[in-house]
Amino acid sequence: MQNFREIVIAAALLLFLPVVTLSQAPQPDGAGIRPGALPKSWLLGGPKCVEIPEFQVHEYNEDFYILRQSGCSNYEKPFLYLLFGKDKALLLDTGAGKTGVAQVVNQIIDKWLARTKREPIQLIVAHTHAHSDHTGGDEQFKSLPRTTVVSSNLNAVQSFFGIKNWPEQVLQYDLGDRIIDVIPIPGHEATSIAIYDRQTSVLFTGDTLYPGRLYVKDPVQFVQSIQRLVDFTQNKVVAHILGNHIENSRTPYLDYKVGTVYQPDEHALELGRGELLELNEALHQMNGKIARMAMRDFTIWPLSGN
Repeated sequence: MQNFREIVIAAALLLFLPVVTLSQAPQPDGAGIRPGALPKSWLLGGPKCVEIPEFQVHEYNEDFYILRQSGCSNYEKPFLYLLFGKDKALLLDTGAGKTGVAQVVNQIIDKWLARTKREPIQLIVAHTHAHSDHTGGDEQFKSLPRTTVVSSNLNAVQSFFGIKNWPEQVLQYDLGDRIIDVIPIPGHEATSIAIYDRQTSVLFTGDTLYPGRLYVKDPVQFVQSIQRLVDFTQNKVVAHILGNHIENSRTPYLDYKVGTVYQPDEHALELGRGELLELNEALHQMNGKIARMAMRDFTIWPLSGN
């Protein structure tokens, strides 16, 4: 009798095993995106500025570089992003004030060309928006060969990317086997755009969403733009949301004062789609009356009378 029960149990397990195996999730493949790595911390504006280079260059992966301007150079400490496709490279923003940004970018490009054994490729210089802390180095690029600088005005942005229905239309731009989506997001500034890199699933949001003070110039457009980002990212993988600054500390709800150069306990650069949804919900709850609100990782900061 004991042997019979053991046989029955063994048979039941054999019948059940395929069901269990089939129900298991497949092995993870990184969601099919190209991975990269962010640094654990960024070089800061001090405490000894003589030891800090003007730009910190971080290789996210072999075809994507992040530049961070030192606080010793400008307290805004903006981030710049350089993406390589097979035919073109895209530089997002050129920093604040007078710097040697073109020289730094050219050094990265030269190293990339040498490593990939490629001929020189075209460089596109575009902007997340038109504020001066992101356009400071434009003039340095305008005279360079194989370089196109997209002027930081609405007509130029629409014309270059082919956006006929601003701001509702989302356009695709191909760097050569590397497609980016260009999403108009006015509200912080009239020409603000977000860029979604399909290869890495990174969403670049400029000054519209980052760990800091989200200055709202046009409340109506800002609300619509955040909803547009939510709708765009629906059912899409978002590895990171990368903005242009870090102003918050690692302490929840606490930001550094305007003009702070040295931020020894600053927030991580990257946010996720959860923070985008949190911002969207807070804006909708304000029901059109945008008010200053400190949230865990950023602060909504209207500049108008709302």
